[in-house]
Amino acid sequence: MNAKNFSKKSVLLNDVSPFVYGTTRLGHDSIPFNERVDIAKAAMDTRIWFHASRQYGEGENGAMDALKKAFDSDRKKVPNMIVKLEGSSINEIKEDFKKNTQLLDIDSIQIGQLCLRGELAEDFANGGDSIKDLEKFRTKGWIKRYVLEVFPWTSDIALKALKNGATEGFIDGFIFYFNPLQRFVSNELWDLLIENAEPIIAMRTVAGGPVHKLRDEPGFAWKEYLHERATQIAPIFEKSGVDNWTEFCVRFAHSFAQVRATVGSTANAFNFNEYLIASEQIDPLPQKIIDDISKLQYRWSEETDMNAEPWSM
Repeated sequence: MNAKNFSKKSVLLNDVSPFVYGTTRLGHDSIPFNERVDIAKAAMDTRIWFHASRQYGEGENGAMDALKKAFDSDRKKVPNMIVKLEGSSINEIKEDFKKNTQLLDIDSIQIGQLCLRGELAEDFANGGDSIKDLEKFRTKGWIKRYVLEVFPWTSDIALKALKNGATEGFIDGFIFYFNPLQRFVSNELWDLLIENAEPIIAMRTVAGGPVHKLRDEPGFAWKEYLHERATQIAPIFEKSGVDNWTEFCVRFAHSFAQVRATVGSTANAFNFNEYLIASEQIDPLPQKIIDDISKLQYRWSEETDMNAEPWSM
């Protein structure tokens, strides 16, 4: 790839806020509904981007309901949004777009997070007609830009699409779990993303919670692999001198020049404020820390992630 293409990619997704408010927890009914609406309003006041999906709860008092009520309080403050669009056909993607926008009472979305499945994923990876069909949604103004969602078990699709040139000029970036405990793309895909200077949006900022809780609190980690990784990462974090886990994770993600934003979810005002403070002035972590974590992530990917059953991690 020539320098001109690198220069072009260097500006992609640069308008996305360094911290994107993830709305997963707005669907948790263990938190009073009004409190969830209030935290969404507070996030709107900051003018940062939001990340949403009807999968987080589209029924009464679910995440989308909380968002709509917050949006209805001041439609002038409706944020720029990344919205998940999932399907195994163009029609399913279209229907998902319609359902998401209807639930939020909006006309379009700034970035569509393509969660491609089955035949649609294969057609896209091969540079098929699905790309033209998806481009029509952008031409109509429904979806301004696209990012491609990746997991370990879908890395082969993204890798094939990149190698075939299917993403060039169409996909603005890639979005996947990326934090000190998770780098949810294959090693081969990761190397190609770095080589091609592909923009990245990192999801799940804090990997599910403070590293010491993941390591020390029985049952806190929802899967054993997170507990095992926290045991390996905690000493690195402790030696870093960074004040708190949230800051460490935000700085970790943004230590990679291609990362445009990190997406973190909370319905807790204190935790939300921690995200904001950590994102005000982001200094990369020392290279030794990045190298140590990267070595672990290469090993984890080969030994665990790429052998996992879909959605088991």
